[in-house]
Amino acid sequence: MNQRSKSTLFLIEQLIVVAVFAICATACISIMVAAYFNANESRSISDALLKAESAAEVFKATAGNPNAVADILGGVSNDAYAFPTSDYALVTVYYDSTWQPIHLWDTNTPTPISSPLPPIPDINPNVSYVLTIKFDAPQQTASSFNFIKGQVHIGSSTGEELVRLPLAVRG
Repeated sequence: MNQRSKSTLFLIEQLIVVAVFAICATACISIMVAAYFNANESRSISDALLKAESAAEVFKATAGNPNAVADILGGVSNDAYAFPTSDYALVTVYYDSTWQPIHLWDTNTPTPISSPLPPIPDINPNVSYVLTIKFDAPQQTASSFNFIKGQVHIGSSTGEELVRLPLAVRG
């Protein structure tokens, strides 16, 4: 009888050890999954910052020319519809999940400002990120220099803002 109670006690002890091990394994797996998602989010923000900085450099190199910026970045410009009827022009570049530009339509046909772009899932389900550069109308200063100001905005397809970067260049 004493032998049977020892084996039962041993079996209960083993079950408790296995249960504690399973709880610890579950906690470790959930921590690993959270770390994976945090790393992906950090990589997306880092890539977005690099794209925003590249767009800012292109903005500067082209002296704020929306059409030239769109050609270099592989995006779409609505410059033909913007100045002088509007106070700003837009360049939009769509990217997939690997940050490769996606050409959604003929880049020679700009989208007018008055007709906003459709929501991203309606355009193309492969779009993961959107880079938008807003060019404000050139402003004449007292020193007779033209300044072109703008802003780079990068957001995800879910609408989350990743990067916003102000720009200014002397034309």
